[in-house]
Amino acid sequence: MNTVISLGGSVLAADLDPERFRTYGDLVADLAADHRLAVVTGGGPTAREYIGTARELGANETDLDALGVAVTRLNARLLIAAVGSPAHPTVPTGIDRAREIHRTGDVPIMGGTVAGHTTDAVAASLAESVDADRLVLGTSVDGVYSGDPNVEEDVEKFDRIDAGDLVGLIAEIDLDAGSNAPVDLLAAKMIQRSGIETVVCDGSDPAIVRAAATGDAPGTVVEP
Repeated sequence: MNTVISLGGSVLAADLDPERFRTYGDLVADLAADHRLAVVTGGGPTAREYIGTARELGANETDLDALGVAVTRLNARLLIAAVGSPAHPTVPTGIDRAREIHRTGDVPIMGGTVAGHTTDAVAASLAESVDADRLVLGTSVDGVYSGDPNVEEDVEKFDRIDAGDLVGLIAEIDLDAGSNAPVDLLAAKMIQRSGIETVVCDGSDPAIVRAAATGDAPGTVVEP
């Protein structure tokens, strides 16, 4: 199975706890024994702290984006250290380089690439580039809902959803200021385009990420 996993910064690096990185490192190393694997890491609270401080200091949006990308790559380096030998020792800074590493049999672990591309969008792009069989988006929510469960009542959680329906749903949520979409719109469109089966799941539990990667999806399956 050829699998790409996205680990949001809020679930991987909420407090830079080394034990948490070790747990995810063990997960990646174990999966790499039976899967062709690639991993994308997010920035999380640390990135937001840097961005907040830089904004107060007058940095422009381009500089803020660069800070965010830099932190995602630092988190990738920490995860590489935790994974050990299955992981390629350096962080690829672009999709093409990650694909080259993937072809050698090493596990590429990367952060962000360019301004405006979220962790999920980078992961969706990488999954398409390496012809992945499955994309796992480990997020701070446990699946895709019909609305924002943080602000709405009686929302429905989907066990399965068509990729086209996901795009329409995310577009509606994005129009509602203050709502949080489980996947950003660019990533959703990439998932629709690629036709890769995608699982949106609770990334804060490594056991759930493992289950999603091995086909026992506990979150929402986005069908091609």
